[in-house]
Amino acid sequence: MTSPFTIGLVQMAPEKSVSASLEKAASRIADAAKAGANVVCLPELFATEYFCRNQDHAAFDLAEPIPGPTTEAMAAAAKATGTVVVAPLFERRGPGCYHNSLVVLGPDGSVLGRYRKMHIPHDPGFEEKFYFTPGDTGFTAVKTPYGPIGTLICWDQWFPEAARATALLGALVLVYPTAIGWHPSEKAEYGARQREAWMTVQRGHAIANGIYVAAINRVGIEGGGPGYGETLEFWGSSFLADPSGQVMAQAGTDTEEIITGVIDPAILETTRRHWPFLRDRRVDAYGGLTRLYGD
Repeated sequence: MTSPFTIGLVQMAPEKSVSASLEKAASRIADAAKAGANVVCLPELFATEYFCRNQDHAAFDLAEPIPGPTTEAMAAAAKATGTVVVAPLFERRGPGCYHNSLVVLGPDGSVLGRYRKMHIPHDPGFEEKFYFTPGDTGFTAVKTPYGPIGTLICWDQWFPEAARATALLGALVLVYPTAIGWHPSEKAEYGARQREAWMTVQRGHAIANGIYVAAINRVGIEGGGPGYGETLEFWGSSFLADPSGQVMAQAGTDTEEIITGVIDPAILETTRRHWPFLRDRRVDAYGGLTRLYGD
């Protein structure tokens, strides 16, 4: 069994340029390391504004290869701080083929693993199917010096199958870099329940799988105007939940913060002994899960 380690979640807003966002992220990684973090996680697409609010062909110019500017800058930050860094980015795989991706960088700056977002949403203000090819990496638990880390991205967080598949690969924690928020026209009526649903489903994944869950959201208001796609107010609220679903640490809705918490494999082991959901699964009876709907 691996030893406990500290995870740091960086809740931040992007700067006006990619280079400035990368500098800011590197500074936040250093701050998290000073606070004791061994593993540091950044939000989804952290180096730019959330361009998926609408459809714009020019936004494809923001994509970059791996390795590229984002992975190189975050690798340098990982090496400088001796931390593992989870760094999301807009990946250019080839002409016309782009992914919403992340890389996991080791304390020496090496690439330990890559994940491409599997579930791609398409809603007003979240026009991701226009930009992103669905991931083909499958679900992953990246081996790090601190143990396996399960990597998922944003919309993946609503799917229990993704959480279960990743947990079964041996992950100690599910990390969900995220960009989620309110439409101005909906916040007053639906905002509280939307945010609560977002937290509840992820805490449910923690309970159902006996695993730690870390959600890392951005913060701030992007765009301007009352319509869908014109403005999004990202609700922050980054949090870490333990294997019983209890919230260990949580950031505010409108502040840039770093929160930390300890991932203890012994607690995961004890929780699963007392709540043996993985043991009691009926894998012989779940064939219907491979069909889209019914018969």
